[in-house]
Amino acid sequence: MVKKMQWQVERPQSIESVLAALRFDERGLIPAIAQQHDSGEVLMLAWMSADSLRQTLSSGRVCYWSRSRAALWRKGESSGHVQQLVDFRWDCDADCLLLLVEQTGQACHTNRRSCFYNALRGGAPTVITEPETGA
Repeated sequence: MVKKMQWQVERPQSIESVLAALRFDERGLIPAIAQQHDSGEVLMLAWMSADSLRQTLSSGRVCYWSRSRAALWRKGESSGHVQQLVDFRWDCDADCLLLLVEQTGQACHTNRRSCFYNALRGGAPTVITEPETGA
């Protein structure tokens, strides 16, 4: 289990050295998996650009790149369902990120905790998590 902490990068050059080590695709993007830090629940997969990654690492609030809007997407900007970065990791090929986060509210735009609510059960596609309803 990862200890919850306040995210802080003490030296901005550290961010640039991490960016230089990562392998962005031909569009300048890298996939990022968001995982709840304390439970290990996989919440979502989104894309990050160098700019969104810079903002995330410097502020601790997760910012993605919206491919549909071609713009920075600060998670929770309109919904209030923000992600605070707890730990930042990348894979052995440096082409995929793992963000351990503290999720406030739902991660999915369908009002579910996780975007991974579809599953194969008994050979048939099945919705395994219903949307949250208002309190």
